[in-house]
Amino acid sequence: MVTIRLRRMGAKKQPTYRFVVADSRSPRDGRFIEILGHYNPRTEPKTVVIDEVKAKEWLSKGAQPSDPVRRLFAEKGLVERGAIPATKRAPKKKAE
Repeated sequence: MVTIRLRRMGAKKQPTYRFVVADSRSPRDGRFIEILGHYNPRTEPKTVVIDEVKAKEWLSKGAQPSDPVRRLFAEKGLVERGAIPATKRAPKKKAE
């Protein structure tokens, strides 16, 4: 599956991030397909730059954004606001 997620950049304790399209099996800072923009949480206000045309194209192809990316995309109006789907978790065991 193809995901849109954040790739950490920057120096130690000075993170900046890139929005990348990557295979879900590749590591966080590993191989990616395309860069969609960047995000800097250290500025005031936080800097979010996204190539909206490319992002919409990847979303239409079925790429799934990670939870933080979904939140940032919702702020820009690229995806609908609302409940973020719960991640896959093991079913709870019933108490006896």
